[in-house]
Amino acid sequence: MSSEERAAGPMPVRVSWDRVDRHRRLRAVAVAGLAAGALMAVFGLPPIVVHSPLRLVGMVCPLCGGTRAVQALMRGDAATAWHYNPLAFAVVPGALLVLVRWALGLVTGRWVNVRAPRPGVLWALGALALAALWVNQASHSAMLRSGDGDLRHQVTGMVLGMAAVGAAAAVQMLVVLPLARRLRRNGTERPGG
Repeated sequence: MSSEERAAGPMPVRVSWDRVDRHRRLRAVAVAGLAAGALMAVFGLPPIVVHSPLRLVGMVCPLCGGTRAVQALMRGDAATAWHYNPLAFAVVPGALLVLVRWALGLVTGRWVNVRAPRPGVLWALGALALAALWVNQASHSAMLRSGDGDLRHQVTGMVLGMAAVGAAAAVQMLVVLPLARRLRRNGTERPGG
């Protein structure tokens, strides 16, 4: 165990107030997520429902109902959002908190950074929360599966979901990561940028 880990004690995270933003990618995810949620709140859900492969064998996953929950929460309907997926109550306020953090950093030139010197504790807590969410979603399986459509629609949604995840991963690996490495090598990355 390193001296940093011993100094961390039982706390699974460390919060610091620094001149460098160590979580720049979070703001892009937060902006994209909130924009998607706002568009769904105004215009409705996408015409094709995206499912996990588990849906084809009759199971729901912890994320089932998440899109409908975010839409409901963005519309101000907390009861419906909770009914579809309680995870929306972490995702939407979390994204808003990331934007507040970003604005505070822009104004002050200092950034709130969070590190996990003992990530095992966070992974264990995350696994417990995921298991609890999965049990909750399974207890609402009939409600979550309503409106699934026929097998063709389910397979189409699953394929589109997998394609979207694959495309996002490809963009990350082929464009974002090499660009970030090149910026770091050239020393052109601006602190707080």
